[in-house]
Formats: sequence, structure tokens, C-alpha cells
Amino acid sequence: MQKIAFILLLLSVCTSNISLSYGIRTELTHIDAGTKYTKLELLQRMVQRTKTRARFLASRYTDPTSQVSVPSSPSNGEYLINLSIGIPAQPLALTLDTGSDLIWTQCQPCLQCFSQPLPLYDPSNSSTFSDISCDSDLCQSLPHSACHKQCMYAYSYGDGSLTVGSLGSETFTLGSTQIQKVGFGCGFLNAGIFRSNESGIAGFGRGPLSLISQLGYGKFSYCFTSFGESKSSPVLFGSAADLNNWTSGKVQSTPLVTNPAVPTLYYLTLTGITVGMTLLEIPKSTFSLKDNGTGGVYIDSGTGMTQLAEPAYKQVKLAFLSQMKLPIANSSIDAFDLCFRLPSSSSDKVEVPKFTFHFEDADLELPTENYMAQDPDNSAICLVMGKSLDGSTVIGNFQQQNVHILYDLERSKLSFVPARCDQL
Repeated sequence: MQKIAFILLLLSVCTSNISLSYGIRTELTHIDAGTKYTKLELLQRMVQRTKTRARFLASRYTDPTSQVSVPSSPSNGEYLINLSIGIPAQPLALTLDTGSDLIWTQCQPCLQCFSQPLPLYDPSNSSTFSDISCDSDLCQSLPHSACHKQCMYAYSYGDGSLTVGSLGSETFTLGSTQIQKVGFGCGFLNAGIFRSNESGIAGFGRGPLSLISQLGYGKFSYCFTSFGESKSSPVLFGSAADLNNWTSGKVQSTPLVTNPAVPTLYYLTLTGITVGMTLLEIPKSTFSLKDNGTGGVYIDSGTGMTQLAEPAYKQVKLAFLSQMKLPIANSSIDAFDLCFRLPSSSSDKVEVPKFTFHFEDADLELPTENYMAQDPDNSAICLVMGKSLDGSTVIGNFQQQNVHILYDLERSKLSFVPARCDQL
């Protein structure tokens, strides 16, 4: 009897440990990974995607009478999440987008589909696919839907791209974990500008249709490896996402803010910016969320370089002009409008002032490589930030590299800690 009791005790401990450590890990691939672009060409491509996405993000506010928020552009995401769908499994590469909710992929039979490297998903080859009914909660959550024996959707983006199809349920495989009955869009008419070698989009927003909401883990984290590296970046769900699992460093947290006009996005409270030792004189209203849903500050996986509201960008630019002890230089990248001439001798040390974002209850001090980049064609070093088009401030993924970031939806907090993302 004592032996049996001891075995039962061991089983209970093991079961407890399994539940505590339960979570999912899978990998993200940068859309330029494995290409032969130079570092400068990679920067140029990132800047162009940032400018394009910024125009589409700004389009959310073009129709003040609309009751439906327009998701950001799907065509300029930076990272692909690799997963499988159905049984037997069919591989997908979906753009990770914290700026939208719907999960969707191109499907057979397809009336109009864009080119993709992977075979189109075919629901007839899966034993676990089923249609979602029109009266389901997921169908009711769609911004535009219709009923034709099943739930039909039309999901448009800010650049005019769209996907039309039926809402289905399927088994998703992330890493080695299978998740049953995930609702997704099976797109048979997909049009627009899709250039990331994706099969579709994985919405990671805060709405009920998103992947993170449907998984039910309540939290996820990612850690973007250094820009230009070919190594994958981890994305983690549930208990696996907890930052203390991966680091002994100081974890900081700041509250997530909801914008009723665009509830999908992850808004934050930014209180100030320090360059060097100087806290910049930026009006408090610069980072405030306006009553009409404009302005504010949010973090976005699909934006490359950070876009600052104009008053903030002006002060940041003036601070670097006064603190950098180098002459002004031109850049071959149009969006870099603040560059400095590097010394002719490589032995001369270049001193770059520190850059810190001050969020509510947390300070994010960026490594130099997260806000300055070299333009070798012009022997220059440039500030990798820009001015936003719509008065908002967007924290882009270039500034997030080698920072492990946790989105905790249950506690409504964003946490972060510096990390070597290629070693997680």
C-alpha cells in the first residue's frame, strides 16, 4: 500500500508540473530570411514596407462614420509563422499580424488566388475540417458576413486587399501541439498585394477571431532575432511564454490600453523619451489617445521601424543633432533623414547617445543597434525612426529586436526584458 501511495504521489506531482509548464513554442521566419540581399538592401526593403504599412494603418481613420474598423494591410508583414492545418497535416506560412484578428488561408477550390510557394490547403483532404454555422459566436464576430448554408465572410484591408470565403473549423498544429476546432477563413477569392510568400494571415489581435484568443492561453510572447540574421525567432504561448522561464534579468511591465475605435491593436501609455541624459520636452498630448480614436501609442509586429508622432520626432531629431559629435551626411535610403558622417579611421570611437522609451511603470532602453544603422555606401550612420502620417506613434519590430516581449491578455499587461533571442 505504501508503494502504491508513493507512486500516486509521484503521478500527482508530475501531472502538476505538466500543467504548470504547458504551453506551445513554434518559430517565426523573417520574410527576407535566406535571401541574398545586402544589409543596406534589407534596410531599404524594411523601410519601404514600413512606409507602405503606415499609409494603410492611417486609412483606419479615413471614414469617421464607419462602424467597422479597417484592419491594417496584410501585404507588408515582417514575420511568417509556420504551422500545419488538418489531418493529415498540410503546411501553411501565415503572416503574423498583431494589427488584425481573422486567421485565414487560401483554399481549394479557388476562384482567384495569389501565388504562394506552398500548395493550397484543400479541406476535402482533411478528416477534421467542418463548416461553421451562421449562428455561431465566431460568425457573429465577423465585420462582414452572410449566410449561405454556412458562414460566409468578406474581410477587407486598408490597401484594398481582401479575402472572401467560408468560415471553417480545423485542427491546427503549432510545433508539436495539436489544437482542435480552431475557427479560420477558408479563402476562395483573395486579391490584393501579397508579397511575403505567405499562404494567408494569422491575426494576433485582441478580438475573438484571433489565433491567440481562440487558443485560450491568455498570453503569448515573441523574441525577434537581430535584423539581417537568417535565424528563426521564437513565438511562445501559454505558460511557455512567461519571461521568467527564459531569463534572470529584470522584467518590466506596463498596462495595455484599449482603444474603443480600434480594439484589435495593443495600445500603451508612453509618458516620455530620453535621448542621452536629456528627457525631451514633448507635450503630453503628443502621445494621448484622442476621443475619436486617433493618436495614441501602440506596438506592432508588422511595422518595421518605429514611427513617432511629429512633435516627438522633431524633438528626437533635435536631440541627436545636438548630441552627436559628427557632421551631417546624406543617405541612399530616402526615409533616413538624419544621418551622420562616420570617421575616416575605423579606430575612432563613435559615441551614440542612449535612447529610452518611458512607458507607464516601465522604461525600455534600446541597444544602439535598435535605433542606429550604418549606410556603408555613404560612410554614414543613420537614425532608424520616422515620422508618422496620422499622429499616432507605432513601436516597430526593428526597435523590438533582442527584446523578449510578453502580451498578457489576462492581466492586460505588456512585459519585456532584454534577451539574446537566438539563444532562447
